[in-house]
Amino acid sequence: MASATAPTTLSLLKTAASSTSTAARASLLPVSTSGLRTTSLRGLGFSAADPLFSSHVVSKIRSLKSNGKAPRAVVSMAKKSNITDDTRIRAAIPTIKYLISNGAKVILSSHLGRPKGKTSDDCIGPEVEKLVASLPDGAVLLLENVRFYKEEEKNEPEFAKKLASLADLYVNDAFGTAHRAHASTEGVTKFLKPSVAGFLLQKELDYLVGAVSTPKGHLLPLWVVLRSHPRLESLSRSWRSVISSFWVEAKAKGVSLLLPSDVIIADKFAPDANSKIVPASAIPDGWMGLDIGPESVKTFNEALGTTQTVIWNGPMGVFEFEKFAVGTEAIAKKLAELSGKGVTTIIGGGDSVAAVEKVGVADVMSHISTGGGASLELLEGKALPGVLALDEVVRVAV
Repeated sequence: MASATAPTTLSLLKTAASSTSTAARASLLPVSTSGLRTTSLRGLGFSAADPLFSSHVVSKIRSLKSNGKAPRAVVSMAKKSNITDDTRIRAAIPTIKYLISNGAKVILSSHLGRPKGKTSDDCIGPEVEKLVASLPDGAVLLLENVRFYKEEEKNEPEFAKKLASLADLYVNDAFGTAHRAHASTEGVTKFLKPSVAGFLLQKELDYLVGAVSTPKGHLLPLWVVLRSHPRLESLSRSWRSVISSFWVEAKAKGVSLLLPSDVIIADKFAPDANSKIVPASAIPDGWMGLDIGPESVKTFNEALGTTQTVIWNGPMGVFEFEKFAVGTEAIAKKLAELSGKGVTTIIGGGDSVAAVEKVGVADVMSHISTGGGASLELLEGKALPGVLALDEVVRVAV
């Protein structure tokens, strides 16, 4: 962040058709949740060049440099102390690299969970302003977890203003938090112009909005698997009611809805549980379904073979246990096969991403979403606060 006399915050620009943004809340660097870090990313060697975004950001940087200062960029991202999935980290690096390669001082705004207590380092205040002021061109500053402040999730204007005072412009590359109106994702845009979308955020919008509005051929919108667990057994009647209602609505709209015909059940929720295959409607008391069965795999794969666009959100079962990963791995491999034939395959974040990574087919998918809840809300047609807060592109007739 920058001092009050030289405010600087950077986010990539959102446009009606070509960009949208929220502070990047994906883990960009393997850092701890405490302490500020200043790190140069010049050696990462990424490139990204959207013409509209490029001209917008470069012109902003040049105008600031002409006044004797380098712009500082704020990107919001989620960090973890122990990284189990670096998908979001890798996905956000191109935006950061682009900014620093154009001479920006990049400030990363991060969050992790919902922490309790206090921290010695900070994301606002005099000490942070000093660090920002001493930041060299093309360097990166990682701020402390913004969620140590309760004002972050409450989106309090004064807190957002303090965050914004550190920067000149705002770039949001955190699609995973675009559905939340927090201070670092929505509030800061009221104090920083331009406020724009990063490359990752724009890619998410292009694929997810495009898949629904102009799908190629048939669209298989969503795979849903309700994982069974002893603590969820009391909810089974409610789930059956939901599925029944969903079935009626789908039928009325002429939408095919496929449910497992057979499942692999277990006598306990453990990797070494006893298992057997039974019809989906005949799970004995005391047992739970942890994967789809071979007939279901065959049915689903046949249905997938008729599609041109697939959005997959949700594994077929508890794929973390090898014994119950067969269904999930089979679907992942089928999607990889379809990708090679030109089918658009979109993996909808969270466990689905972990599944295709585990099978080793993530690289062949059309798009790996970092969204999770944001992806689902966008597909439902809901407005995302972090996207709406970004600047719209003003189109000029030539």
